[in-house]
Amino acid sequence: MNKDCEELIRRWQAGNISGLYCENKKEAYNKIMETIPLSASVGISGSQTLEELGITAGLESRGNKVFNQYKPGLSREESLEIRNKGASADYYLSSANAIAQTGELVFFSANGHRIAGIANARNAIIVCGVNKITGDLSEAMKRAREYATSLNCKRLKFNTPCFRDGACQKDICLFPEYRRMCCQVLVIEAEIKPDRLKVILVGETLGF
Repeated sequence: MNKDCEELIRRWQAGNISGLYCENKKEAYNKIMETIPLSASVGISGSQTLEELGITAGLESRGNKVFNQYKPGLSREESLEIRNKGASADYYLSSANAIAQTGELVFFSANGHRIAGIANARNAIIVCGVNKITGDLSEAMKRAREYATSLNCKRLKFNTPCFRDGACQKDICLFPEYRRMCCQVLVIEAEIKPDRLKVILVGETLGF
């Protein structure tokens, strides 16, 4: 673990956030499985990082109750209802769009379920590759809006200006012409309840 990661974890600890470091995604997967009890219900957010870890399938096959809104065959209404339930699960899994070296975690959301789960679930686990670390909050916001959101719009086929050319044009990215993805923003600086929020830093590139 390098000094930047050590400093981040120190800052998080001072803000009641548990910071953990894993060398690779296999180690991160094992840490999540070790942390979440078999009896716990689990909510998940849409996340390329979680997909790369394969953690949803792992939890489901082990027997956890996973509120998986991405199961094939679900209607839009069914998917939204599952997201609502997942936001208040025993554990909520997600990844940040960006991390500031000063400690802030930045999340963008379209529907708000992701933000609700991260902010309000009994326990939240955020998994991020070191590729998401930026210098400060301003740079983290820029990364989230201009890099991560653009790639997610392409992945999910959102009709946005950045879907076409990769450039954020928030001044014109409005309804009904576009289906805007970055509707809500959550910035976490600290937690009032110790250890509710855990951040697992992974020493390799994961997600956007």
